[in-house]
Amino acid sequence: MQTMQRCHGRCATGRVVPVVGPVPALRGVQQRSLPAAATASAVTSPNTKLPASHLESSKKALEQLKQQAVNRYAGEKKSSIISIGLTIHNAPVELREKLAVPEAEWPRAIEELCQYPHIEEAAVLSTCNRMELYVVGLSWHRGVREVEEWLSRTSGVPLEELRPYLFLLRDRDATHHLMRVAGGLDSLVMGEGQILAQVRQVYKVGQNSPGFGRHLNGLFKQAITAGKRVRAETSISTGSVSVSSAAVELAQLKLPTHNWSDAKVCIIGAGKMSTLLVKHLQSKGCKEVTVLNRSLPRAQALAEEFPEVKFNIHLMPDLMACVEASDVIFAASGSEELLIYKEDVVKMCAPSEIVGSKRRFVDISVPRNIAPAINELEHAIVYNVDDLKEVVAANKEGRAQAAAEAEVLIREEQRAFEAWRDSLETVPTIKALRSKAEAIRAAEFEKAVSRLGEGLSKKQLKAVEELSKGIVNKLLHGPMTALRCDGTDPEAVGQTLANMEALERMFQLSEVDVSAMMASGGKQ
Repeated sequence: MQTMQRCHGRCATGRVVPVVGPVPALRGVQQRSLPAAATASAVTSPNTKLPASHLESSKKALEQLKQQAVNRYAGEKKSSIISIGLTIHNAPVELREKLAVPEAEWPRAIEELCQYPHIEEAAVLSTCNRMELYVVGLSWHRGVREVEEWLSRTSGVPLEELRPYLFLLRDRDATHHLMRVAGGLDSLVMGEGQILAQVRQVYKVGQNSPGFGRHLNGLFKQAITAGKRVRAETSISTGSVSVSSAAVELAQLKLPTHNWSDAKVCIIGAGKMSTLLVKHLQSKGCKEVTVLNRSLPRAQALAEEFPEVKFNIHLMPDLMACVEASDVIFAASGSEELLIYKEDVVKMCAPSEIVGSKRRFVDISVPRNIAPAINELEHAIVYNVDDLKEVVAANKEGRAQAAAEAEVLIREEQRAFEAWRDSLETVPTIKALRSKAEAIRAAEFEKAVSRLGEGLSKKQLKAVEELSKGIVNKLLHGPMTALRCDGTDPEAVGQTLANMEALERMFQLSEVDVSAMMASGGKQ
């Protein structure tokens, strides 16, 4: 995976310049300021002022691209699939939380992105470990520029500070990356299963979003298949593999006695991650937990899943009292605000000596729920998702063989997707061939009618026209069959594309005017 900084040096012609034009910020997305420590290494660059005619020239370029020949042999290459974003591997949590987009806002984000002139389709994958955008761009460079602009505007992070942390992938690299993500190979905890559910949720949300188009629909569908195969056909997901399990292991590692029976545990939140926390705490010998949530029913449902664990359930107004009574506090809520500040903890009594007189906070929420300034206190320490790297290195080593097997499966699924996408290339050719044949048929029919005069009845004219259509359909049957392919067999797709190229040369389909073709097609 390349950083944006390196990829621009190799892929882009010159510096990528942000698009000028207001894009409304997403509702509910917090715009927190990035700490100086997180931006100290950012590479700055001078602001480039765009000409006033930029938007107009952008529209003209879009129209020119649409008027290009109908296939990849005669004109511009097909639209690019672009993946751009940041992950736990290359960006700190201070930055990831600023770009995080709540699931409820995914449709709005897709709509905003697709309002840009060079973005045809869009999808958002935002989790605690990554924020990634997948778009289909009519123009590679302009599409990237527009996505960068959207990211900067919605997060409030200047582009020159954001760019050093971004990764940028195109076409095969982008599709391969998504399939690795779905397979759990790019996760902090290799093989974890929650990411597949999150990719599936992107696909589900996309079904109700017009901007989640045919290409991304097919890509995410194939990625889900890849993720399922990786888990079913390899051992990569065996054992304790999740962010929650890593959080439990980290907290246990930091306890002086490494024994959960010596610590009082509190969990903030009662969602999926909290369920996994309780599951792994129980497996490590924890018998009692305090759970805080905004509503009782969900917390009670969590308690019913683990009858062998004693639950003390409280609502959020009891937060500070529960924190003070606990030694280890896990934060796994969906809140987009900080819940616990340094000022709250400084008033609390120090924990017992058996836990080292330190209150340990493990914050696996993104955006974070625990203020990092708590680390300045003598009797408290905060860990976040970035600190989990300490306990996952051994996990990766133990799953190396399974990861190698998973890569083979992912390549198979990627080839299947590429074959399907290539098969879509024949659609414009089919339309152009049928349109040209129909234009010739209609013109010759009109000539014949004018020569025959007015002596034919309407019934006879209709019979002659149907005859001409029947002849054209019979002649086109063979070529049309040679152009149709379901995309499941890469070799068959290759042969179909060769047929397409031959037909385009023979019938001079590159000379067919696309707009005229679509207009005549709409009249028929």
